[in-house]
Amino acid sequence: MAGAMRFFAVVLLALASSAMAQSADPTRPPGGWLVSAEVGATNSGEAGGLRLQSVKIPQRGRPVAVISGKTVVVGERLGGATLIRLSEREAVLQGAEGVTHLYLTPDVEKQMIVTPQSRKSGKAGQVKDVP
Repeated sequence: MAGAMRFFAVVLLALASSAMAQSADPTRPPGGWLVSAEVGATNSGEAGGLRLQSVKIPQRGRPVAVISGKTVVVGERLGGATLIRLSEREAVLQGAEGVTHLYLTPDVEKQMIVTPQSRKSGKAGQVKDVP
């Protein structure tokens, strides 16, 4: 019985060390996000598609986005498209194939939540992220 317990302890230790090695940096983006991409794909998480990773909108200066690992300023080209608009949640690219919208959180939709209190007061409801 002691031999079986030792065996399970060794197996658990091996699994734990393997998991720790794979998640050494919890701030590192998933591997699929680090792959460079071609312009024209959607931001739905497809392999090979562009992904909006970060947005910086300074009080002074030009807004900047990190798209598929590349820093792009509004008006600058990325592949065959130009970054034409940038907000806190979205980057808009214009290319030969049309307009591409990239979102920081592509799987989250905003929905208006109307509460009885907001109806009575005449104020707008709250906007919440809904997965």
